[in-house]
Amino acid sequence: MSAPDPTPTDELQFATDAMGIARITLNRPQARNALTFAMYEGLITLCRRIEEDRSIRALIITGAGEKAFAAGTDIVQFRSFETAEDALGYERFMDRVLGTLERLRVPTIAAVAGACTGGGAAIAAACDMRIATRDARFGFPIARTLGNCLSMGNLKRLSALIGAPRVKDILFTARLVGAEEALAIGLANEVVADAAALAQRATDLASLLAGHAPLTLQATKEGLRRLAEEAQATEGEARPGDDLILMAYMSRDFREGMEAFLAKRKPQWEGR
Repeated sequence: MSAPDPTPTDELQFATDAMGIARITLNRPQARNALTFAMYEGLITLCRRIEEDRSIRALIITGAGEKAFAAGTDIVQFRSFETAEDALGYERFMDRVLGTLERLRVPTIAAVAGACTGGGAAIAAACDMRIATRDARFGFPIARTLGNCLSMGNLKRLSALIGAPRVKDILFTARLVGAEEALAIGLANEVVADAAALAQRATDLASLLAGHAPLTLQATKEGLRRLAEEAQATEGEARPGDDLILMAYMSRDFREGMEAFLAKRKPQWEGR
């Protein structure tokens, strides 16, 4: 394994090996690997690097430590949200991050240990395959925490994986899905015993994929993505679901949810 390359943020670690396997590690274990905007930008930069380096044949994304893959977006950053453009800009930014990952030419594997929630779960869902430890937990508990919403792109991605009824169940109840249930419903492809087994299995699977015909894998990925893709609005145009994003992010409830989360208290919802 090569030494980590410099990236736009020290909170992302990037390395490649002689087998053509790249590894991205979300590296904020003290914050359960909660993602900053700089980390999201770093993911885009690293995906572009991988796209240009034809020696790379597979990508593993994982979180530092054993407590979390990633516990969503760092909530502190939402405190600056005041305008409609703040909300729409954030969701469009996230669509760009996840779309870049989804369109990557090489197969991607999310190696998930511990909590995988919010933006972290969205990253895992955008990967081609997900391997989880027995203690992994997946979910989007925003109905009891922040009071925001998922973009239609994220809803589409999740629905394609597990179906609309299960998406409703997970979002409405705000519960976290355990590893065995995630395996049963298609949210995870495999479950392994612990972090050591996770690292080994992710490496073995990436090695297998790296040895296959790269254009076959790329064509399969892109073909399936095109089958699922809906027409996208051009830059600057309104997009389907913009009204829903504004309803949630511009609400008093979202502000209350964010402040309650940071203060570690239960939010008082008003529905407005």
